[in-house]
Amino acid sequence: MKNIAVMCGGDSSEREISTKSALNIVQFIDREKYNPYIVFIEKRFWYVMAPESLTVDAVLSHNGAPVMDKNDFSCTLNGSKLHFDIAFIMIHGTPGENGLLQGYLEMMKIPFNTCSSFVSAITFDKHSCKRFLDFAGVKMAEDVFIRKDSPYSVREIIRRIGLPMFVKPTVGGSSFGVTKVKSEEELEPALQKAFTECDTILAEAAVKGREMTNGIYKLHGMIHHLPVTEIITKREYFDYEAKYLGESEEVCPANISPALRSKIQNLSERIYSYMGCNGIVRMDYIVDEKEDIYFLEVNTVPGMTQMSLVPKMLEADGIAMKDFVSSLLEEAAC
Repeated sequence: MKNIAVMCGGDSSEREISTKSALNIVQFIDREKYNPYIVFIEKRFWYVMAPESLTVDAVLSHNGAPVMDKNDFSCTLNGSKLHFDIAFIMIHGTPGENGLLQGYLEMMKIPFNTCSSFVSAITFDKHSCKRFLDFAGVKMAEDVFIRKDSPYSVREIIRRIGLPMFVKPTVGGSSFGVTKVKSEEELEPALQKAFTECDTILAEAAVKGREMTNGIYKLHGMIHHLPVTEIITKREYFDYEAKYLGESEEVCPANISPALRSKIQNLSERIYSYMGCNGIVRMDYIVDEKEDIYFLEVNTVPGMTQMSLVPKMLEADGIAMKDFVSSLLEEAAC
């Protein structure tokens, strides 16, 4: 049987959410084919834990857990050397979503379930991803790119893209560091908040419309679409509270026309193929009143908690999580 390293944690604000995703995934791994282990990454140490009876707090504390030997992607467990055959990456943020971990695994010839290191690096940075997709003719909101410690003018930013706008870090997820700005006085504090997450940010025009998301993956060279889902939130936008504290409603499948559904899925496939994605990916959009589709971002390691969108899409499509996870592992091993 193959040993699976379900990798979680990481060095971003999303480490706890990542751990919840990993623990949820582990329970759907077929134990007749695979031996799963949790590998929790915290800075330069990677802790290995058997998943039985693990809680989020236990993983985050990792008391007494053996450390991964990164020279050969193994660890010594109960006096025996344990080598891992496949990495199942569930890290949202660095180093699991920005290509760093993928680069290591590529050098070690260890198969994994996500996009390549190159694709992960591009898609993770919102500015780089948007500039890459400019050449594909994808419609996107106008934005201003700002680097920390470089000069900028609040009034010039507003003149260029107007109000309201979103200020967001170029890297990261779960809406950490994101602010919806509706007045000139709110812009500078929003910029400083975003800079606490990373050194580069986007000020992006707010497109009024319905928020849609679409899961897509590839198996044996064939693209598979999950149902288009509409996100209806009680808050200003789909922020952390809306995502994880129940202050949103996900309508899956979305109540839209077949024509619009087809347009969204075709765009997802075009972006997936153009970027060279692999594994399960979730594309986020805003659809305005004219049904023009504005790309927001691509999530190459989408959440897999019980509250996350992809598991809900799978359920709506009649796909069992156990079968889906097995398919991803089989595809990674090919």
